[in-house]
Amino acid sequence: MEIALVAGTVVLVAVLLMGWLLLRGARERVAECERREQRGAEREARLDDEQHRLHERTVETAESQAALARQREELRAERARVETERRLELERIAGLTAATARAELVRGIEEQAKREAVRSAREIEARAQAEAETRARMIVATAVQRIAAEQTADAVVSVVRLPADEMKGRIIGREGRNIRSFEAVTGVNLVIDDTPELVVLSCFDPVRREVGRLTLEALIADGRIHPLRIEEMHERSLVEVERVCARAGEDALAEVGITDMHPELVRLLGRLRFRTSYGQNVLGHLLESAHIAGMMAAEMRADVALVRRCTLLHDIGKALTHEVEGSHALIGADLARRYGETEDVVHAIEAHHNEVAPQTLEAVLTQAADACSGGRPGARRESLELYARRLERLESIARAHEGVHKVFAMQAGREVRVMVLPDAVDDLQAQVIARDVAKQVEEELTYPGQIRITVIRESRATEFAR
Repeated sequence: MEIALVAGTVVLVAVLLMGWLLLRGARERVAECERREQRGAEREARLDDEQHRLHERTVETAESQAALARQREELRAERARVETERRLELERIAGLTAATARAELVRGIEEQAKREAVRSAREIEARAQAEAETRARMIVATAVQRIAAEQTADAVVSVVRLPADEMKGRIIGREGRNIRSFEAVTGVNLVIDDTPELVVLSCFDPVRREVGRLTLEALIADGRIHPLRIEEMHERSLVEVERVCARAGEDALAEVGITDMHPELVRLLGRLRFRTSYGQNVLGHLLESAHIAGMMAAEMRADVALVRRCTLLHDIGKALTHEVEGSHALIGADLARRYGETEDVVHAIEAHHNEVAPQTLEAVLTQAADACSGGRPGARRESLELYARRLERLESIARAHEGVHKVFAMQAGREVRVMVLPDAVDDLQAQVIARDVAKQVEEELTYPGQIRITVIRESRATEFAR
């Protein structure tokens, strides 16, 4: 019983203790809820306060913005008033109205734009000119390269070979009557000297000299030499030369592709087959110039046929320079005009040596082709005296420098080789001598093409093995 009583007491105590603990936990939870409710209330109060303050701040901001808008409007009105007053004051000081000032400003901008445009145009023009010069050099080089041909220089004398030396006596005739008759009929001087089996014909007119040569060869072949026979052979030779001239003119036209030309111009053109200028055959020069001009005209998309015609006829006046006084350019222009050539052709002929200023593309190309053909190396020759004098001057210029040992003008004056003393001239000084000689040659001499100056400094070391 006691045990049961104790057990019941223990259970009761445990139940009471548990109830107390539960009650205590409930009270703590209730207190915690009350605290949370209090904190929530406090937070709501703070939020209400912040919302009230935010509303007040929003109202203040709206009022500030309205005030700023009013100030902005006031400032805009004040700025407009100040601008108006300033403009009026500036107009009063400068004496210009707004329209006038605006016009001045526009004028200044236009002038600046014009200056910019002129500068840009000059830059473009400079670039175009450089490109054009490069292109022109290429065109000329290509034309000269394609057309360059071997050139032989004709002399002012012709040589006729005789079958035997006794023929000289028959040519001279009794008391010189045959030779006098020959010279009177042909206008060619006969030079008969001790040279075996040779007779020299001398005449400044190449056509007349060719007629004389044919006449003399015909007389020698016939064997009968007397004044009457000389006149007969001379007439035949004249006809033969005229036929040769006509054929040469026709061949020239066919070579450059021209089909229509007055027969007299064709004949005169063929006479240039026997004419030389500075050792260059004139007809060959005309054909060469025509080809060069045609190539340049094709590159420039000009009228190739017209340019070739102008260039082929530009020296036609040289066929009559022995008979008519005056410039061959003006003589040729008169001939072309007389025989029905167009004004473009006539102008190109008279302008190719600047007797008149060239005004057309054909005239400019004729000038250029003439210069290319006549100025290329080997085309023309100088007199022996001028040639020898130039070579001597080249050597004397180089020899005048200190340290020079020997000087040789080589390759027909195209190169000067200067041998210097290695002990007196070093490598740097050798370069200086080459530059000084070249500069002095450029300043003092006139020559076609260019001259190479080569300074040679040679050092030798010699030892003997014993």
